[in-house]
Amino acid sequence: MGTQVLDHQAVCSKTSRIAWQIFEEFSDEKQIFIAGIAERGYLFASLLKEELDKISDLNCSLHRLSFDKDNPLEDQPILEPSILDFKNANVVLVDDVLKSGSTLIYGVRFFLNFPIKVMKTVVLVDRNHKRYPVKADFKGLSLSTSLQEHVNVFIKEKPFSVEVS
Repeated sequence: MGTQVLDHQAVCSKTSRIAWQIFEEFSDEKQIFIAGIAERGYLFASLLKEELDKISDLNCSLHRLSFDKDNPLEDQPILEPSILDFKNANVVLVDDVLKSGSTLIYGVRFFLNFPIKVMKTVVLVDRNHKRYPVKADFKGLSLSTSLQEHVNVFIKEKPFSVEVS
């Protein structure tokens, strides 16, 4: 058991605020593709889509982006449900925690194969330990931690929380 840094209400509040930011960013668009990096990134993306559906008339489609995070160069990413035409698409790539940036950068790499219009990145927690020049456009919490600490995001079922151990 670790130290709780976000309780259920705080996770919901951060999710709502990020949804509003996404809506403001894409308010002139008709459709956005929300791609959550499996597994917790997808769960967080699902929460964001629920909030966006409540506050906007944007056509949001939810997708799961899966790849082997330990061997991302050797694994072909899978997008479910898959989309063949991302031409001029607005993509929001979602993950739960941004630590080194490698997972997010490999997620972005997948979409470089398509002529998308705009891509924005979202994380619930930004740990500020980046090895790669990647940033989250929208984040719920910036958290300075030691490299030995681990951030645990619990959003599979209620009550949601984020802990550091």
